[in-house]
Formats: sequence, structure tokens, C-alpha cells
Amino acid sequence: MSAIKAKHQRLVLLVIALVALVGAGLLAAWALKNQAAYFYVPSDLAANPPEQGRAVRLGGMVERGSIHKAADGVTVNFIVGDGKARVPVRFTGITPDLFVEGSGVVAEGRMEGQTFVADNLLAKHDEKYVPREMKDMTAGQAKQVVAETK
Repeated sequence: MSAIKAKHQRLVLLVIALVALVGAGLLAAWALKNQAAYFYVPSDLAANPPEQGRAVRLGGMVERGSIHKAADGVTVNFIVGDGKARVPVRFTGITPDLFVEGSGVVAEGRMEGQTFVADNLLAKHDEKYVPREMKDMTAGQAKQVVAETK
């Protein structure tokens, strides 16, 4: 029996490496499939709700007059809307400083019945946001402060 030629040996090693690389990619994709958090707005959630307990993100505006703190002091109930649909949300924890009525929010969590149970809140501000420290400054003073910090 003759030994495998060097050319064929390299080809076999290349095929084995390629199969291993594709296999590792497929394994990683399969493992991450269940960890992906899909993004929904309230109207998408109403039209095509995810299965109960699946990790998703819900984004929209916190409706005015909807924030209510529970008696335990850490649970907050509020409603997220997008102008077409409304979703009740329950969050237990410390809310971000920018979390106020009428502001944008992204809640990470899952649906439990008709309520979205959030594990994490990300509050968003509008394009006119100014930090408290810079609120009373003129535009020129603010630019100077920003330039000094660079």
C-alpha cells in the first residue's frame, strides 16, 4: 500500500478544517438562537405576540398618568404605547433617572398573560436633552465645556 501523496494529504486536512469551521458556526448559531431578544413595539406585540416567557424587548413611549408604584416601593406598573396599541408593563427594581411619563423606554423581559414583565429598563431622552449641569448655560458656554473635556 502506498502512502497518501502530500497534495492529497493537504486537501484532506483542508476539507476537515472546513467541515469543523462550518460545524462550529452552526453550533454557535443554534446555541444563540434561544438567547436572541427580538424587538417589538406595542402594535407589533398586539398583532403577533411572542410565545409566553420568551425574552423580547418592548419599545415605546411611557403614557402620561400611567406610572403607579406598588406598596412595596420597588414595583412599578406603567403603560407603553405607540399610538396604535398599549401594553401594560410591570418592573421590579430601581428605575433609571430618565424614566418619566411621556419619555421613550425600552423594556427587556417577557410576556406573562397580557402583561409585559420587565427585567431591565432603558430610558431614552429626546434630541433636546441637556444634562442638569448644563441646563443654565448658553450654547457657547456648553461648547466650551465640551471642548475642555476632550
